[in-house]
Amino acid sequence: MINKKKILAIIPARGGSKGIPKKNIKPLKGKPLIAWTIEEAKKSRFLDRIIVSTDDEEIMNVAKEWGAEVPFLRPSELAQDNTPGIAPVLHALEYFSDYEYVVVLQPTSPLRLAEDIDNAISLCEKNKSNFCVSVTKSKIIPEWMFRINHRGVLEPINCNREIPYQRQKAKKIYVLNGAVYVARKEALIKTQSFLTPETIPYIMPGSRSIDIDDIIDFEYCEFILGKNECV
Repeated sequence: MINKKKILAIIPARGGSKGIPKKNIKPLKGKPLIAWTIEEAKKSRFLDRIIVSTDDEEIMNVAKEWGAEVPFLRPSELAQDNTPGIAPVLHALEYFSDYEYVVVLQPTSPLRLAEDIDNAISLCEKNKSNFCVSVTKSKIIPEWMFRINHRGVLEPINCNREIPYQRQKAKKIYVLNGAVYVARKEALIKTQSFLTPETIPYIMPGSRSIDIDDIIDFEYCEFILGKNECV
């Protein structure tokens, strides 16, 4: 709760994963992947309730073991490869009406800390914004990105053909890191998106911004966690 406003955390975790089978419960440094998110959510000063939305009974059991609630099993039609990410969130909100804020925490961001969750919530409340999402500085410079056109030559994706030849002279660009999404519940139901013209950013360091998509991301994450243990 923040300023007497209740906050619901939703951790979406479907069972199907083509890149890494059973990704959400695959062991990462001795704990299921989803456990890293549940543990940090439980450390939050503001979250009033933490639920996992899943279609998978194995994920449900693991989530409960690590202290999250699983009040329902998500319908299979909301757990397909082409299911919009917002769909399971809106589905979960049908069960909960007495919350001012909703926070979505993807289990594929295991390096995000409780302080990131709380700082994003605080930023949203302080700025009286309806939406706040976590981002990190991009290592990719859009001006250095090209497509290959129909003539087989490089064509910049940016219409501005002034290409900076030094990274330091390029504009700072930020990308979504998938770690924290905060919204006022009623605004989210209305817009059905966290990304609106009024969404504000919570900037996270790259070291906590790994979003696990494939086995290389998974192994890199294990490497980072191993290094942190040695510090």
